[in-house]
Amino acid sequence: MILKNYYKKNSDEVNNNLKKLINKLDIGEKLSKSDFLMILDFFNYELLPFLQEKAYLKNKSVYNNSVYIRGLIEISNFCKNDCLYCGIRRSNNKVKRYRYNKEMIVTIVQNAYQKGYRTIVLQGGEDNYYNDETLIDIIKTIKKMYPDLIVTLSLGERDKESYQKLFNAGASRYLLRHESASKDHYQKIHPSNMKLEYRIECLKNLKEIGYQTGAGFMVGSPYQENKDLVEDLMFIQEFQPEMIGIGPFLKHIDTPFKKQENADINHVLTLYALARLIVPNALIPSTTATSSLTPSGRYQALCSGCNVIMINLSSQDNRKDYKLYENKVYQGDESLEYVDLIESDINKAGLRIDFSQGNHSKGKEDLNE
Repeated sequence: MILKNYYKKNSDEVNNNLKKLINKLDIGEKLSKSDFLMILDFFNYELLPFLQEKAYLKNKSVYNNSVYIRGLIEISNFCKNDCLYCGIRRSNNKVKRYRYNKEMIVTIVQNAYQKGYRTIVLQGGEDNYYNDETLIDIIKTIKKMYPDLIVTLSLGERDKESYQKLFNAGASRYLLRHESASKDHYQKIHPSNMKLEYRIECLKNLKEIGYQTGAGFMVGSPYQENKDLVEDLMFIQEFQPEMIGIGPFLKHIDTPFKKQENADINHVLTLYALARLIVPNALIPSTTATSSLTPSGRYQALCSGCNVIMINLSSQDNRKDYKLYENKVYQGDESLEYVDLIESDINKAGLRIDFSQGNHSKGKEDLNE
């Protein structure tokens, strides 16, 4: 308390100290827990443009002007889990459930490939319908048709043997947000049968197998404190994921957190920018949740170091049913107006749209090219 009162009276000194820490990240130095806590405890949004510029320039130094476009297929909203923040949690009986079979997925992939997509993300709840045999068949069929297409999976926790089989079948990227690297906080937003230790084990298994691995976390979720976000920043600093998915907490009316406040956009942008400086080579999406939080969210995220946008390719009939939170943006690439808006935001940010696979590390060939 004494320290905080001192800094309130000496804001110039605080800002100078924060800039020094941000500059350390910018030149590739690692920060300590106390350093990150200092940034989060005393960061004021007058400093946000300074941080954003650092992150924006860092991204351009690695990826030039490219913003990579991914085709997202939400293949199922069945989920065996009961995460307290999620609209498709198992116990929400108001959800109209759906899942795609192989033929439906392949048809969407065919249309996407013809439109120029070269990376497809198959995302869904943890649906037991998609056992190893079913997924292997789907992945092998897609890869046989389009060997140059990157198949990314985002299907939750599985054992290492399963991950290996899917990798052998042709999947090469896997997204698995850890949601919170703070054990206490993780348990407050998940049911008791879900454990942070297993989530981290899954991420380590994915990386060991050879996947380009994506981790990530929510900003502004219930019970979250700065010390919890410090654990997230320390984790990505140590783990160095190839992809980092960060998004705001947005409440859903049919969850226990329905009365909680949504995240603050400036808080989200701060974490985007810090993540870019911590892992300069990461592919960092401007998430749909950020666009849902505020109309300018995507543009602001691109100005904060993000370099990936996922466009929804799922059937229009099902998009409203894959609702993890309220007020989700539903448009997809069938809406020319929406695609034009995306490209407009990208160009406004001084960047360009890029449908190529995108590499997670400057100077290295893509692992699948």
